[in-house]
Amino acid sequence: MNMVTSITTDWEDRGAINRVGLWLFILSDSFLFIAIIFTRFYLQGVQRPSELNQLLGFVISVVLLLSSLFAYRGETAAAYGDIRRFRYNILATIGLGSLFLVGVGVEWAEGFRFFPPSTGFGTVFFTLTGFHAFHVFTGILGLLLILLPGQKKRLGEGSYWGVEAMVKYWHFVDVAWVFIFPTLYLVS
Repeated sequence: MNMVTSITTDWEDRGAINRVGLWLFILSDSFLFIAIIFTRFYLQGVQRPSELNQLLGFVISVVLLLSSLFAYRGETAAAYGDIRRFRYNILATIGLGSLFLVGVGVEWAEGFRFFPPSTGFGTVFFTLTGFHAFHVFTGILGLLLILLPGQKKRLGEGSYWGVEAMVKYWHFVDVAWVFIFPTLYLVS
């Protein structure tokens, strides 16, 4: 086995290990979201306060899901080494994620008035939306970090693992919201 083959094989193994590690992290994190969702039904059944702003919940859901489209486009651009499109799409993802967090802040301000954390629904609502908002926030930080290689034009086929990992994480956060939104806003 020559040196080039050895290095290539080691890199491929490392990439496979990284991917397995990412999927194990996502799986373990999923269990936390599932536990909180089940807690909602255990504590409150299918009751939800009439004051819950379903329109705001829907709007921030659309914003977050739209951010996944931009994240995907950014990953695709990174794979092809298109730095300009990569930066544009990742910045759009960050902007939409930030807008989602602003919406959650508005939601929380309303929630404190109508169903404070001391109530059953308030406990679940603030825990679930807070846990998810933390994931969005850390996703935004990760997306900011992956912009650095893009600024130095070091992206392209085989050299964009960080982008791929952060976009997969971002999609996970979006999929988690797909389950959280109906659990909090639609079930009654």
